[in-house]
Amino acid sequence: MTTTITASSGGSTQQEGGLVRIAIGFTAWAERWFPDAFIFVAIAVVVVAIAAIANGASPVAVSVAFGNGFWSLITFTMQMAFVAIGGYVVATSAPAQRLIGWLADLPKTGTGAVGLVAFVSILASLLNWGLSLILGGLLVLALAARRELRMDYRAAGAAAYLGLGATWAMGLSSSAAQLQANAASLPKSLLSISGVIPFSETIFLWQSVVITAVLLVVSVTIAIWSAPGPNTAVTAEAMGIEASREDTINVAPPKQPGEWLEHSPILTVLLALLALGWVINEFARQDWMIAISSLNTYNFMFIMLGLLLHWRPKRFLAAVIKSVPATSGVLIQFPFYGAIAAILTQAKNGAGVTVSDQITHAFVNMSTQHLYPLVIGVYSAILGFFIPSGGGKWLLEAPYVMQAANDLKVHLGWAVQVYNAAEALPNLINPFWMLPLLGVLGLRARDVVGFTFLQLLLHLPIVLFLLWALAYTLEYHPPVIP
Repeated sequence: MTTTITASSGGSTQQEGGLVRIAIGFTAWAERWFPDAFIFVAIAVVVVAIAAIANGASPVAVSVAFGNGFWSLITFTMQMAFVAIGGYVVATSAPAQRLIGWLADLPKTGTGAVGLVAFVSILASLLNWGLSLILGGLLVLALAARRELRMDYRAAGAAAYLGLGATWAMGLSSSAAQLQANAASLPKSLLSISGVIPFSETIFLWQSVVITAVLLVVSVTIAIWSAPGPNTAVTAEAMGIEASREDTINVAPPKQPGEWLEHSPILTVLLALLALGWVINEFARQDWMIAISSLNTYNFMFIMLGLLLHWRPKRFLAAVIKSVPATSGVLIQFPFYGAIAAILTQAKNGAGVTVSDQITHAFVNMSTQHLYPLVIGVYSAILGFFIPSGGGKWLLEAPYVMQAANDLKVHLGWAVQVYNAAEALPNLINPFWMLPLLGVLGLRARDVVGFTFLQLLLHLPIVLFLLWALAYTLEYHPPVIP
């Protein structure tokens, strides 16, 4: 079955497969009927509060838990906001722009260009999800400027999103892995259940590397295979979008003597030297894996690298200003996630049982040690569509997911990775995290979701199978509680 899609500028048509037609129809429905992501958070608060009261907790206890938990994640909230800011600042620097220009000259065909975007997006996501989105978007614009490629702009936009939709949670900016590796960032209620889990037991497990490598190969292959050829490609020009390789950060020259330092690299160099000394000391005094496991260290390096790459303070500040809108969802939603986690774990009934305890018992009753990865993987993927936040959602799930892992004797680090791999899947069709990328490209979610939906259909069975099969190679160890 095929359907005809006409470019917005008229004229050219393209024959697409039935899966893409279904995905575009699904997105059109979602865009019409799904409210803002904040509404889902508000609904979640109400549902959890009602569940706690139904479980026997008093309304006063629920209200107290709500207020006590609201600011419990303030440190983590700022850390996640700086992940986005750091990635954006690095991606928009002049050296990154030159790298993008060099990459854009490599492909010889439009489909090859789409494959390159997918490859770069996925690799960048393993360093920083914010970097992946912006770097991928800027690369698409640079490739679209090469009109002789006749690259399908929608397919390329979808490819730029694959880092966040497939692999970001398996990399260094994984919210769940970073949280579990930092005792200071974990709520005490979760710390007592899971303990501290270092990167060596999560994203650096060889089993995690296998899943990431498989997803890289599969995603790039699908991106190339599903990209329309030159005769049917809907280009940026056909969609009425002007693409170029121009620098996205424009700074006016100094006009007043007081602006001189803003445009001078002197302060940048001095600050970079101070930062370098601190980083060297951090990695010298402890194992590198422990050092990089700190979100503060991770964000510090990205911010300082961004400052150095922009060279002049004025340009750096302009990049920071442009990055801030991408953090709004994190800033307003994470306090509510903290409140939900507190209600789940602190609002007790007369017998001292919480909603989290009840969900834990349900998971233990419906699962076994070997079925656990499948049960939690499917559950996390479904919930991820309604709560599009890797870190925030982990704090909701972690109390009962990790308690169930302890009860069933499942490797705790693998429980985190089951969540990470499954949680990323709904991102492929959820428009929430697409917004920064879509803003760069001038596209709508419905323009790209036909291609990402195809990725989801093929990723889902592969991810669930690997999570189940690789679990057999790991042994349970009790939590390490500091």
